[in-house]
Formats: sequence, C-alpha cells, structure tokens
Amino acid sequence: MDEQSRPTAGEGSQVANRAETGLERRFRLALALYAILATLAWFTLGEGSVFVAGRPVEIRLLPVVILGGLALRTVLARQAERIRRGH
Repeated sequence: MDEQSRPTAGEGSQVANRAETGLERRFRLALALYAILATLAWFTLGEGSVFVAGRPVEIRLLPVVILGGLALRTVLARQAERIRRGH
C-alpha cells in the first residue's frame, strides 16, 4: 500500500465518527422499536392471566417483560462496544 492510498489521522477519525453516528442512530431506532412493540403488545392482548410459578400473571405483561429484556441486552451490548472502542 502506498502513502497516497492510506487515510491520514484526520480522515480516520472522521470515518470512525461516521460509523459511531450510524451505530448511535441504529441504537436509538432499536429502542424506539422495542417501545412501540411493547405498547402494541400491551394494547393488543386482551384481559386474562396465566399461571407462572404458581402465581397468576397478566398475559399482556409477558411480552412486555421479554421485550424489556431484549432492550436491556441492546443497551449492554452498546456499552460493551463503547468500552472496547475506548469512549
């Protein structure tokens, strides 16, 4: 690789900033979609309950808890990536 084709220090940081901006945008979009899905699940599912570990639990609460767990996993993955990149 010759000197002309290598990015300079300034160009490399610009590429990293654009990539980080894209990741932040995707992160915000993912959390918004989790919130929309949880809201839709809450208002779509009817009244009723199921037994979980011997206790009655509203059926509409189950998908909300699952989506909350997925959102938490997304947040933790973002934090891990930030730590890896040193931000």
